[in-house]
Amino acid sequence: MDIMPHMKDSLKIFAGDLKNSFKDLLPIIIVVALFQGLIIQSVPENLASIVIGLTIVAVGLALFIRGLELGIFPIGEGLAVDFAKKGSVFWLLTFAFTIGFATTVAEPALIAIANKAALISHGLIDAFWLRMTVALSVGFAIALGTLRILLGHPVSYYIIAGYILVVIITFFAPVEIIGLAYDSGGVTTSTVTVPLVAALGIGLASSIKGRNPAIDGFGLIAFASLTPMIFVQIYGIIVYSMADPTTLPELSTAIPEQTVHVVHQYTFSAYNTFMELVNTIKDVTPILVVIFFFQYMIIKKPVAHLHKIITGIIMVILGLYAFIVGLEMGLFPIGETIAFQLTDMKNNLLIYLFAFLIGFSTTMAEPALLAIAIKAEDISEGNIKQNVLRIVVALGVAIGIALGSYRIVVGDPIHYYIIAGYILVIIFTYFAPKYIVPIAYDSGGVTTSTVTVPLVAALGLGLAENIEGRNPLIDGFGLIAFASLFPMLTVMGYGIHAEYYRKKSEKQKENL
Repeated sequence: MDIMPHMKDSLKIFAGDLKNSFKDLLPIIIVVALFQGLIIQSVPENLASIVIGLTIVAVGLALFIRGLELGIFPIGEGLAVDFAKKGSVFWLLTFAFTIGFATTVAEPALIAIANKAALISHGLIDAFWLRMTVALSVGFAIALGTLRILLGHPVSYYIIAGYILVVIITFFAPVEIIGLAYDSGGVTTSTVTVPLVAALGIGLASSIKGRNPAIDGFGLIAFASLTPMIFVQIYGIIVYSMADPTTLPELSTAIPEQTVHVVHQYTFSAYNTFMELVNTIKDVTPILVVIFFFQYMIIKKPVAHLHKIITGIIMVILGLYAFIVGLEMGLFPIGETIAFQLTDMKNNLLIYLFAFLIGFSTTMAEPALLAIAIKAEDISEGNIKQNVLRIVVALGVAIGIALGSYRIVVGDPIHYYIIAGYILVIIFTYFAPKYIVPIAYDSGGVTTSTVTVPLVAALGLGLAENIEGRNPLIDGFGLIAFASLFPMLTVMGYGIHAEYYRKKSEKQKENL
């Protein structure tokens, strides 16, 4: 008898999630409509497909968020608590490494970037070994980040040391690998990995005496974004030092034809739809295998509320699947077409404006950021508002992509910008309140995921291909790195600003 009220409640919650999803997609719709109508001045041929696609995206996003709350967050936090009780550092670090490695190897954004790099470098950079290098670095990062929580060290020490190492290695790395290495840090943290890793960190910090979930629980994603930059540059140094100089591809602006037009041609058919579902299940399977192996074989304890967890996982898979199908139908074709049309118009200001607006709007719809923002509001007891955090992060991405586009247009070396950015991050870390620093570091890694990467990669390669004197391998990559760096600055800036006003209002109360 109590099934009907329960169903009504569930539908009410889902209706709320759906409404929020449409609100999240609104900035993308406005940006695309604005550029399509006012600047390009043409109605897209596949308008019906775009509308259907964006509706599917909204449904997918709503399902995904509900599934996270039901399945991924509870199992991640439950595992962390069980590992803390078990007291085995070896098994906890093994789990952390395995979850990092298994999820990164299957990451679609990384596969796409690795294949592109292999193609543009004429096979000198091997796609498989590049993926292995990045996956190993992420496994190492999650294990190191977990060890940091156990030891109780401040996250800033590790991150600043990592940035210094990135900068030092940059001066020894071949120019062809630098942009790619910086980008590989941004594509590693997937839509499902981020919530699980965040839940693991927060669960661990909550169950260890003397740890603060807000200060110690965040930071794992920042490690996963940082270490690939170091590992990939080392990989590049090895590959280019072993290569025969006479066989090295010339640094011309020539680019294999098939990499130029990275526009998604998605044909809506039963086969394509089914294959997309198969691929989504394939992406999520390594995570589930790792989780259930450690749960039943190492912790040797059944999962609490298993039916709820399974329902949540199914909702995550279906949500992610609908999200990707909707993007392929609705957003990618039109977003990439606008990017190419703007580069052909040779109007640099319009390029920067589009880069800024597409950066902001796609970040607002990014599921991984939404997951982190929900957690941040939850554990900060409402001090950090999820909507404010998402807007601040989206602003950082927008500034980063606009500045990154400017760098490609003027042809400046990427590392000058990134080094200057890291110096600013170090300065901001010193002034920012302690509770915001780990969230700021993590926000850099969650911004470049399912929605942003394909559009940003298309914009970068399109610019590098269409501007005379630019080399796609050296100049085309790097936008994702900008999109990962600037949110750290805007989030810490927001923290400094909020803390200043909090102290000011406290003073005013004292004076009354």
